Amino acid sequence: MARSNPYRNDPRTRDAKSRGFPARSVFKLEEIDRRVRLLKQGQHVLDLGAAPGSWSMYASQRLGSAGRVLSVDVTAIQRPLGPNVTILQGDALSLGNEQLALFAPYDVVLSDMAPSTTGQREADAARSAELYVRAVEVAAALLKPGGSFVGKLFMGEDFEASRARTREVFEEVRVIRPEGTRSNSVEVFLVGLRRRAEQELGTRNTH
Repeated sequence: MARSNPYRNDPRTRDAKSRGFPARSVFKLEEIDRRVRLLKQGQHVLDLGAAPGSWSMYASQRLGSAGRVLSVDVTAIQRPLGPNVTILQGDALSLGNEQLALFAPYDVVLSDMAPSTTGQREADAARSAELYVRAVEVAAALLKPGGSFVGKLFMGEDFEASRARTREVFEEVRVIRPEGTRSNSVEVFLVGLRRRAEQELGTRNTH
């Protein structure tokens, strides 16, 4: 989701741009990738909330020519993100799973989606949780068994419920606050590893 960037001239932003990436957020994904060995050659990746495109560009480079990335955002992405990246403009809350399934089943689903903030922390966190849970549901529907998920979430009263839902879908869930996160930021990333098999998901969802 597009927002003004008060950090457009900070060192991390300059470093990102010097490497050809549009935003400093690339370093967050790079750190998560390094810590959990997320991205590999030839994978299929869905990137939700992709604008301005740093995560998709990074994934494109990591996947190589055999990989595929579907890059989705409500904001138009004007710049090319890589020869193996397809851009889809739309709101992930209203797009159907069939529209997001271009390269499914996916190995990895990424979500850097965030609401347009109002300054009211509880309201912003609730909206963030809505976007996050939508991303988890997309991951549950479109990931291969054993696949991985990364989603951004603002800390708030919905955090535990959001993490619990993620644990229903994945065998392991980690909470990561990358080094590049601003000190006053309430954002964290939940990483789901090893998506459960369909029959196990069905069993857990009946309880």
